Amino acid sequence: MNSSFDQLIEQITDQIMARLQASGASDEAAACSPHHIACALQAGATRIGLPHNQTNAGSGDVARFIDHTLLKPEATRAEIEVLCTEAREHSFASVCVNPTWVKDCAFQLYGSPVKVCTVVGFPLGATPWDVKAYETRRAIFDGATEIDMVINIGALKSGDDECVKRDIRAVVEAAHEGCAIVKTIIETALLTDDEKVRACVLAKEAGADFVKTSTGFSKGGATVADIELMRRAVGANIGVKAAGGVRDLASAKEMIAAGATRLGASAGVRIAQEQQGAAPAPQAAGNY
Repeated sequence: MNSSFDQLIEQITDQIMARLQASGASDEAAACSPHHIACALQAGATRIGLPHNQTNAGSGDVARFIDHTLLKPEATRAEIEVLCTEAREHSFASVCVNPTWVKDCAFQLYGSPVKVCTVVGFPLGATPWDVKAYETRRAIFDGATEIDMVINIGALKSGDDECVKRDIRAVVEAAHEGCAIVKTIIETALLTDDEKVRACVLAKEAGADFVKTSTGFSKGGATVADIELMRRAVGANIGVKAAGGVRDLASAKEMIAAGATRLGASAGVRIAQEQQGAAPAPQAAGNY
C-alpha cells in the first residue's frame, strides 16, 4: 500500500471515529473500528455504512440482534443447512457454529448479509493462547468473520490477569489481521461479580469487540443482572452478548433493555416468529 493511500485511510477513519464519538456511538457501531474500516477500504469498498445506535434503539427488530446458534456436538450437515436457511429467511446477525462447519456455512451464506461466527477454545477456555490464535486464523481462512473465544477462566480465578489479557490479545490480534471481530466469553456462571468485572475490563484492554456471558455448556447462562453488570464494566464502547437461556421474545427484549447488543440463541426462529405474531416453532434443540 502506498503512502498516499495510507494517508487517505487515516483521514477517513479519523473522520468516521470522530462522528461515532460525537453521536454517542453504540456498542455495535464500536465494532466499526479503524482496523475494520481499513480492511473494507483495502478490499475495494467505496462507501462505508455506519450501524444505527442499537443501545438506544429499543428492541426494534430483535432478529438483527441474534446469532442463530447450533453448537451441539452431534449436529449434522443437514441441520447446519437448515440453520443457514433460517438465518437467511429471518435476517439474523450471524450463524454461530463449531469450527468444522465454518466452510460449509460460508459457502451457503455467500452473498448474504448473514455473517459466519465460530467458537475458539470452546467450551472450557483451557487451551493455550497460541493454539487459540491458530484456531482463529484457521477459522477466518475457512470463512468466519466473527470469533467467540472462551477466556482462560482458571487463570482469571487464580488472579493471573496478565495471562488472561495475553490469551485474549492473541485471539484479538489474529482476528483483526483477518478483519474479523472477537467476542470474549467469560462464563459468568463460574465467576463472582468481582471476577466478572475484571474479566470485562481485561477483555476491553486487550482490544476485544464484545464481551459475552456464556458458552451454554456450563452451570448457567445469561441473566439480566449479569448483562447490566457487564455493560457498566465495559461502558458504551464495545458490545455485550447475552447467551444461554434466551429462549423467547420476552427474555430477548429483557436482555436488550439491560444493555445487550447481540443475543446467542438456538431459539432464534421461535423468537422471530413471536415478534411477527406467528405461531412459534417448537423449541430448538441446543445448548443456547
